[in-house]
Amino acid sequence: MPWKDNYTTSDEIGIFDEAIQWPAGQQMGFGLTVNLNPAATAKGITEKDLAYPTWHFGMTEGLNAFLDLFARTGVKATFAVPAVIADGYLDAMKRILDGGHEIAAQGLFGEDPNTLEAGQEAAHIAQATDILTRVCGAAPKGWFSLSRPDDRFATGAVTDETIALLKAQGYAYFGNGLADDAPYWWVTDFEKSEALLTLPYYYHFDDTFFLMFPRAGVGLERLEPIKRNWRREFQAQYRRGRYFNMCVSPARAGWGHRFTALSEFLTEAVSHPGVWAETGSTLAAHWQANYPSEETLNLAPSIWVDYEDSLS
Repeated sequence: MPWKDNYTTSDEIGIFDEAIQWPAGQQMGFGLTVNLNPAATAKGITEKDLAYPTWHFGMTEGLNAFLDLFARTGVKATFAVPAVIADGYLDAMKRILDGGHEIAAQGLFGEDPNTLEAGQEAAHIAQATDILTRVCGAAPKGWFSLSRPDDRFATGAVTDETIALLKAQGYAYFGNGLADDAPYWWVTDFEKSEALLTLPYYYHFDDTFFLMFPRAGVGLERLEPIKRNWRREFQAQYRRGRYFNMCVSPARAGWGHRFTALSEFLTEAVSHPGVWAETGSTLAAHWQANYPSEETLNLAPSIWVDYEDSLS
């Protein structure tokens, strides 16, 4: 279908439950993404974004609480970080890495590349990669374009060129895809069968859309629905032996009763035997080794016909 170009495999056949195997007989893959992007709009981080008290709390008490919780539960998280944030909070980045967690890229300024001039996206990706390589001592393996409530596209902040640019830059995976509930290959060139591994993500498990929604400061939150979503989806994916991802921010879920809810859920989740709660790069490496695109992509021409009056 035209609206799924560069979005998923053209035959749209996902992997069956019985075909999924995790290391050492583990039951399921568990990915926890921590969003360290304070940007309020698609243009990316501004001075105003960094002045909010909630942001300062998130990078101090909130981050401390997150790291302590992850150490307690044995969860290895993936921190999706705009390059300018990584460069401005070097001590925090060191603490994240020292805890065994991963720092992945989330743009140069946490921006939506659709706001950039033609040709700028590649330059921003390259600059962000250089900054994170310097800060972390190694090139980032994952790239995230986490969604905001007003994003134009379901996949968050991406363009038609994003995935191919990331592949050319040497990234191992894209961190937030909506086409499947197990890792899958996002095709960038149909004729050459070129693709980039993509890890699942869904809005229903992202605290951005439930805590202080739609904008920080309006006094709205929906903690009970996101707790329900986390628990029910985890249980479903655990039973099937597939993959579960949740996304949280210390500025939103790092304090008070919100943190209590997060702590209770993570503690409950990892108490299940066989929950492989690892970083995105570790999960991606397992999938690439066991389900390489050369063997699992079965590309076939689309049967879609785009008629003259079609809405697509």
